[in-house]
Amino acid sequence: MAKRQASWAQHIDASETDRLLLSVAEGSQDAFTRLYDAVAGPIYGLACQVLRDPARAEEVAQEVMLEVWQTAPRYRPESGHAMTWMMTIAHHRAVDCVRTVRRAAERERTVSQRESVPAFDDVAEAVEALGEREEIRTCLRQLTAELLQPVLLVYYRGLTHAEVASVLSLPLGTVKSRLRRALTYMRHCLGAPR
Repeated sequence: MAKRQASWAQHIDASETDRLLLSVAEGSQDAFTRLYDAVAGPIYGLACQVLRDPARAEEVAQEVMLEVWQTAPRYRPESGHAMTWMMTIAHHRAVDCVRTVRRAAERERTVSQRESVPAFDDVAEAVEALGEREEIRTCLRQLTAELLQPVLLVYYRGLTHAEVASVLSLPLGTVKSRLRRALTYMRHCLGAPR
């Protein structure tokens, strides 16, 4: 963007900017080129101040200049100077960009919170709060040792099925079978539907 700025462009006065914008409204591409050279830098600067991200600020500045080209016929000199009109557009675009980025970040946080698995401690506390802890203990006590061992290792120690098979020196299929039988019994014992 800086490459396009002519040295005279930074010293253009308000009446010249107004005149250029009116010419742009009539479809003059030459006037738009001169206007772009004159105002792209300040528009980019404003976007940088609002966004604090040069890449996004450059995108916003480009969007603003496109909007200026497309909406120039709506500009009314009696309502204020062209530079004020364009900087207002730039400010609105930059603020919209900030809001969009914030909403995206908020959506991402919400989704990640929904997808996160509660910590084991949180689950254990919830079970205790519901008064089911003693019921579970009673049902666990009724399991045979061969069914209880894999349950304790998987659900209380956090081992994988393969790790349990290794610890108990059993085939993986046997561990899975014992876990399935233990869970079926636990469901029945706790009164849960099958």
